[in-house]
This record gives sequence, structure tokens and C-alpha cells, in this order.
Amino acid sequence: MRHKKFSACAMAAVAALTLSACSSGDDDSSGGEGDETLTVGIKFDQPGLGLQKGSEYSGFDVDVAYYVADKLGYSEDQVEFVQSVTAQRETMLENGQVDMVVATYTMNEAREEQIDFAGPYLVAGQGLLVKEDDDSITGPDSLDGKNLCSVSGAVPAQRIKDEYSTGVQLYEASTYSECVELLGNGTIDAVTTDDSILAGYADAPEYEGKFKLVGEAFSEEPYGIGLPNGSDKCEPANDALNEMIEDGSWDKFLEENLGDAYTPDPSTNPPEVGGSCS
Repeated sequence: MRHKKFSACAMAAVAALTLSACSSGDDDSSGGEGDETLTVGIKFDQPGLGLQKGSEYSGFDVDVAYYVADKLGYSEDQVEFVQSVTAQRETMLENGQVDMVVATYTMNEAREEQIDFAGPYLVAGQGLLVKEDDDSITGPDSLDGKNLCSVSGAVPAQRIKDEYSTGVQLYEASTYSECVELLGNGTIDAVTTDDSILAGYADAPEYEGKFKLVGEAFSEEPYGIGLPNGSDKCEPANDALNEMIEDGSWDKFLEENLGDAYTPDPSTNPPEVGGSCS
């Protein structure tokens, strides 16, 4: 899957009549020695899933990305992470800004018309995050008159307004971490997105004891790896995800990153990997 570095020895020989400093063959770029990098879009602000602290990256999505990259032939130091904001994910793939996106990216028909997906590698569900001392919100049908935050480019908040609480007031932020800050200072009453994301925030050290998830998950959100339409990495990524589940790495990554904070629905997890490769 990687480009090969072709030796410049022949040209050097003509110029200097020596081959002593030249490579004698192709370099398979193993161990991160190659020129090619795999650029992966992740979230930078989601504890337990995709989080940047300085030059370090952590989370379930990050571990999945590294695992798949390894199976595609890339070492960790050949993986370059860039921030992938929800509303920009398809654009980043279509414009070639990233090779793949591993960023709590729900697979759906509308997105599959634009890009390819490998996966799913986790099936989450929509949930609600509120302040720890708020007992007035118990589920999606108890939000009339409340201010509900989600992010631009996501559909969860509109789903609640359409299907559960028509009187809810919707607030759009650019990131979920912004929503959580607004929840903390009382600007909004609840945050909605996938329960896996919300669990990561509730469990983060800086928010300990401040927030809680309420109600049961009320949707299925299959997370996939987004790739450009027609990518030759799509089927190999599906194979890598299947191997990740079969060899126990999936359980390990989930436990290490979300631990007791999140237990995915056992009826849909580990997921059945199929993908939508064109």
C-alpha cells in the first residue's frame, strides 16, 4: 500500500563513479522509514474516543486508526492525525485533505452517496447529557421548553425535535466540547449525541461529578471509517476491522479507553463488519 523509494544510484554513478553511498534496491518503508504518510481525521476534543493533548493522541478511535493503519502497512510514525470537525468530514475526504476519517462517524445512506465506509467498528446509540443535579430531564420526550445543544452537521438534536419534544429549543455549536462547556455554565440544559461520546465527557477528570447520562439510548449509530469514494483501502480496512474484533483488540481498546464509563449494547456489539465500499 506504500510508495517505494527508487534508488538514485545510477545517476550518482555517472556523476561520481561510486555507488558506495547509494541504496541498492527498493525500500518497503517498514518501520516508518518510507516517505508516505497516512493522514487520518479524528476528533481532538472527545475524551475516551479522540483526544489531543500536546503532541499525544488517545482514545478508542485513535487505537482503531493505528490498528488499521498497521494492517495497511503503515507504522505509527507514518500516521498523521488532523482534526476532523463533524461538518467538514465529507469535504475533507472529497478534497483529499485526509486519507480516512475515524471520528465517531455514523454510517448512513446520505453519506454513502458521497464517500465509502469500512465498518462498522462500534454501534453506539443517541443519548442525553445533563447536569448531575438535574432531575427534570429523563429522556428525549422531556425536553419541551429546554435548550438542547448539538453540533453543526449532526442530526441528533433535530431528531429529538421532530420525534420526541417539538417544543425543545435547539442550539448549534461547532464542537461537542463547546456544548459541554455551555452545559456546565448553564447556557443550555442538555447535550445530545452518541452515548459513547457523552460517556467520555462524563467520565473525564475535569468533569468528575458534574454531569450524568439520562434515559436509554434511542437510536443505532454504526461508526465507520470514512474513505474517499472508490478508495482501494476500503476492503483492506474492512478486513483489518474484522481481525481487530477476532483477535481481542476491540475489547482491549474499549476497556482501556472507556472502561466502566460505557458499555455498548451487546445486541449490536461487537458489530458485524461489512462496509459500503464502491
